[in-house]
Amino acid sequence: MNKGLAAAAALLLTATGAFAQSTIPNNPGKKGTFAIRNATIYPVTSAAIPNGTIVIANGLIAAVGANVTVPADATVIDGTGLSVYPGLIDSGTTVGLTEISSVAGTNDTTEVGDINPNARAEVAINPHSNVIPVTRANGVTTVLTVPEGGIVSGESALINLSGWTPKEMVLKAPAALHIRFPRLRSGGFDEPLDEEGQKEEEKSYSRNLDKLRDLFRDANAYAKARNANGARVDRDVMLDAMLPVVEGRVPVIIHANRAKDIEAAVKFADEQKLKMILAEAQDVGRVLPLLKKHDIPVILGAILRLPPREDDPYDLIYSNAKLLFDNGIRFSIQSDDAHNARNLPYHAAASAAFGLPKDVALKAITIFPAEIFGVADKVGSLEVGKMANVIVTDGDPLEIMTNVRRLFINGEDITLDTRQKQLYEKFRARP
Repeated sequence: MNKGLAAAAALLLTATGAFAQSTIPNNPGKKGTFAIRNATIYPVTSAAIPNGTIVIANGLIAAVGANVTVPADATVIDGTGLSVYPGLIDSGTTVGLTEISSVAGTNDTTEVGDINPNARAEVAINPHSNVIPVTRANGVTTVLTVPEGGIVSGESALINLSGWTPKEMVLKAPAALHIRFPRLRSGGFDEPLDEEGQKEEEKSYSRNLDKLRDLFRDANAYAKARNANGARVDRDVMLDAMLPVVEGRVPVIIHANRAKDIEAAVKFADEQKLKMILAEAQDVGRVLPLLKKHDIPVILGAILRLPPREDDPYDLIYSNAKLLFDNGIRFSIQSDDAHNARNLPYHAAASAAFGLPKDVALKAITIFPAEIFGVADKVGSLEVGKMANVIVTDGDPLEIMTNVRRLFINGEDITLDTRQKQLYEKFRARP
């Protein structure tokens, strides 16, 4: 790289604010007692606390409020002019499963075949992925990492973005079983098919739907046999993975976008008596009464993308969150990405720009996903007794100019260093 290119790269990186130097000294890797004082604290589930103090001890939030006693052994951090928020939660990524998208050997997102309920994200996570520090440097402390491919992709895991091993990172696993619901192209987002192509598409749709029904039929039969005969039933690894699902202990996240596919997915979930969560859902505005009737939570996103049809309103995807909020339907927001999962707060910000109250947009990437995934007693807000996933910022995390100045995961002081920042510093100092 010549000096001109190096200077241009440095200017670009500086302009984004993504690699701005923190003025607060970090003590990476330290897990002890910390007290952040004189900051504005945003618990998310209650009103902001000006000039507040939050105490972190033994990996948990020990105290938070305006009048808090600071332990004598605490490392005190002056938060004057800064803000404290709960760590952000991404409701759908492939962080930890994807390293270099174009190099197959560095990706572990997809198993062979269409039906893989036994594929488990938590055993495939690479804790040393370079994607992880980039993601958390923008305030994301927890992600749902999701397997891809096929009809039944496998089981996702809710993980914290810190730990030497996958086991140390897991907050909840399995979090959900993921189904990519079969779809018919006719009347949808793609170019219409000719008559022959349409017939073949319909056959494929029926075959895939039959595969799904067969899987759940076999899983229900297997569950009954296991309950009746116990150890005398031959173990089936695939059907074993289905037991928590058919017994209602683990939800099913069904990925569907078009209104007709969402309707078919809800009908299928109702037939199978599944705890359904809808994901992606670009056409969600067309099925609001159905989702309300069945009390189905929705994972929206990615938000920062174009509408699917040429004649759709330009703000179709941006305004979906407001529609759900106005209709009392539970929802959260995902980046649906790996390398750009760091942009999660800006997906929420886009929804806020198109009518969603800003405090609700923040909840959509903090407490709302925690509630949907059943971990609101552990993460998602700043409350005593919860895991100390905490970020300190110099502004609103939904604003692109805001920098994360300090970050804690499970009470550990986490470095904000990244590979990109190292390269920036290296070439900035080049003679």
